[in-house]
Amino acid sequence: MLDGLRQFIADVVSPTAHEHRAFDDTGYRLAATALLIHVISIDGQPSEAEKRKLHGLIESRFGLDPGTADQLIASATLVEGEAVDLYHFTSVIMRSVNEEGRLRIVEMMWELVYADGQVSEFEDNVVWRAADLLGVSSRDRIDLKHRVAARQPAVTGSQDIAAG
Repeated sequence: MLDGLRQFIADVVSPTAHEHRAFDDTGYRLAATALLIHVISIDGQPSEAEKRKLHGLIESRFGLDPGTADQLIASATLVEGEAVDLYHFTSVIMRSVNEEGRLRIVEMMWELVYADGQVSEFEDNVVWRAADLLGVSSRDRIDLKHRVAARQPAVTGSQDIAAG
């Protein structure tokens, strides 16, 4: 686990210092996963639905087997717990991922926000801040939110589907 943290810090300090990494060439997967963990942790302890959704997204979007996804999530959890702010994660992603990839990361964030059927003010705010740091426009962020919300099963009771 500490290797993941050391690698992330090395990526932030000198992104070209290491040619071979455990998960990819840039460390963006670790940074993206840590950002996703931050999203599901912002309003308290992640629910089982959020944890399952995170694992499924990491496997499918990054093309990882379950064991490798477990390792990535464990490393990212450690890194997220040590982070001071979102910039540490988003700066690695900005250096490594094109606009389309950054949009996919924001979409993954919304998928996690909706995993438990509720959108808290904290979750909405962290996605807004992260999207801004990732260079994703407010329009794209809101469009992605609505697209993900539209894919969710109908939930009885109140559910925040506000635009912002």
